[in-house]
Amino acid sequence: MEALPERSGWRSFQNNDYTLHCVAKNTKKIKMSRLTFPNHTKKLCIIFTTLALMISAGCTSTSAVGNSKTKGYAQSHALNGKASWYGDKFHGKLTASGETYDLNALTAAHKTLPFGTIVRVTNTANNKSVNVKINDRGPFVRGRVIDLSRKAFAKIGNVGQGTIPVRIDIVDDSNTFRYKH
Repeated sequence: MEALPERSGWRSFQNNDYTLHCVAKNTKKIKMSRLTFPNHTKKLCIIFTTLALMISAGCTSTSAVGNSKTKGYAQSHALNGKASWYGDKFHGKLTASGETYDLNALTAAHKTLPFGTIVRVTNTANNKSVNVKINDRGPFVRGRVIDLSRKAFAKIGNVGQGTIPVRIDIVDDSNTFRYKH
């Protein structure tokens, strides 16, 4: 144990592994013992420490390899399902992205992919595919994963059929945006 510098008024008391240094003169001896906590307090401390570490780890930012904004989405979600087409009554009206809907353009509606994302939609029945730009939200019918413009749907399937089984692959997500201003 190292000694304290010789100063007027400094006293040192030692008990077990703890040392208390007092500045006041004429101080009575202070008895210290090891700090003990009940088991439930120790467990709570461990739980709160773990929780704090998990929260702080969740707040960190890491950059993904490459500049892709949606590849992680594509890898973690099954982009397979039914495609439908929409057109006549929406032609000329604004889409959710702010663009005017054109049933003769190669566009599509998806519930979550960012606007501007280019996806390849492949008809799994005949293996025909078409690249479309996401510019609207939908479909809002259970079991469907994408709504294609009439022209896009006609390139890979029969418009009279209404729905077709498809696979969606992300081609380009470098020009994505949330909303058109």
